[in-house]
Amino acid sequence: MIPCKKILLPALLLFFLNTANAQSNTSETYWPRFSFSNDVSAVRSFKKEQKFWAVGHTAIATFHISATDAVYFWFGIYSNGKFTNNLTATAKSITVTPLQINYNNKAKMGFRHFSAGWKHYLKGVPDEQTKWSMYGSAGFGIILGNVTNTSSIAIDSLNYSQPVLNGKGNFKRLTVDLGLGAEYPLGSDFYLYAEGKVWLPTTDYPSKYIFVNEKAPLVGLLGVGLRLLF
Repeated sequence: MIPCKKILLPALLLFFLNTANAQSNTSETYWPRFSFSNDVSAVRSFKKEQKFWAVGHTAIATFHISATDAVYFWFGIYSNGKFTNNLTATAKSITVTPLQINYNNKAKMGFRHFSAGWKHYLKGVPDEQTKWSMYGSAGFGIILGNVTNTSSIAIDSLNYSQPVLNGKGNFKRLTVDLGLGAEYPLGSDFYLYAEGKVWLPTTDYPSKYIFVNEKAPLVGLLGVGLRLLF
C-alpha cells in the first residue's frame, strides 16, 4: 500500500500550483476585444478652387484582434462647406452676344464617409491604464458627397455653356484613408483621443456639378473624442 503522505503531498502541491496559475491568468488581457468611439472633427478641403472648412461627427467600431492590431469600421457625416468660383459661360453660337459671361458660382459641398481598414499601436496598447498611447491607421473608403451651385446671375442654358450646372447634384469617390492618433486613459475603460486623418481620392468620376474633379475632394480632418473599451 502506498503511504498516504506520498499521495497527499504531490496532490496538494499540484492544487496550489494550479490555483496560482489561475490567479495569474485572471490578470492577463484576453483578446479579441471591442471598442466604440465618437469624435467631433474639424474638416478642411485642400484642393485649389475647392477650399473650405466644415465640421463633422465620426462613429468608429474597432475590433482589437491583438494587443497592438485591430480592424476598424467608421462612418462620418459632415456639414456643408462653402466656397466660390469665378467662372465664365461661353456662347454656343458666334451669333450670340456677348460671347462670354463672367459670373461667380457659390457652392456648398457636404460629405458622408464610410471606411474600413487596419489600426496598429505604435506605442502602448488599447487597454493601457496609466500612460498615453499612439497609433496609426490605413484603410479604404467611399465618399458619398453632394454639392449645390448657385450662380450670381441668371445664365441662359439654351445659348450658353457653363463649367458647372446650377442646382444640386450627388457624387461618389473611392479613397485611401490614412490616420495618426494619440490617446490617454481616463479610467473605467474610457480613453480621450485626438486623431488626424486624410482622405486621398483614388477615382475621379467627373460630375457636371463640380468645377474641380481630378483628385478631388482632398480632405483632411482633426478630431477629438472618447473611446470606450469593452
